[in-house]
Amino acid sequence: MSINDLPVLSALRTKMQWHQERQRVLSENVSNSDTPKFRPRDLVEPKFDKAGAVTGSMGPLAMTRTSGSHMTPSGAASGFDQNRNAGFETRPAGNAVNLEEEMMKAASNQMDYAAATSLYSKSLHLLKTAIGKG
Repeated sequence: MSINDLPVLSALRTKMQWHQERQRVLSENVSNSDTPKFRPRDLVEPKFDKAGAVTGSMGPLAMTRTSGSHMTPSGAASGFDQNRNAGFETRPAGNAVNLEEEMMKAASNQMDYAAATSLYSKSLHLLKTAIGKG
């Protein structure tokens, strides 16, 4: 069995990749804070089963309904809308980016990424110690 096959390390790698992609999406939200009619976006956090594998209603990446005109994924609530808070602080130009909220999300995301990388690093060190190479 390879180290890459361990469920815990695989779940941590998936989580770190998700945090990297989420940081990109959040930075796009901030950079488009003055773009007319721009709506902020965010990623759906991956869910893991007890074995550490990614779960979802439709495989590794679950479908999300972002508009009322989209079809509802099977097993999802019919009224789900990822951008449900998008109109809360909409400016006259139609932009719904709240910079304070986006910066809080980015800071939280950065802390969560640091925690995941720390766990990954310590797990690798523990494995090396267990096999006598640490």
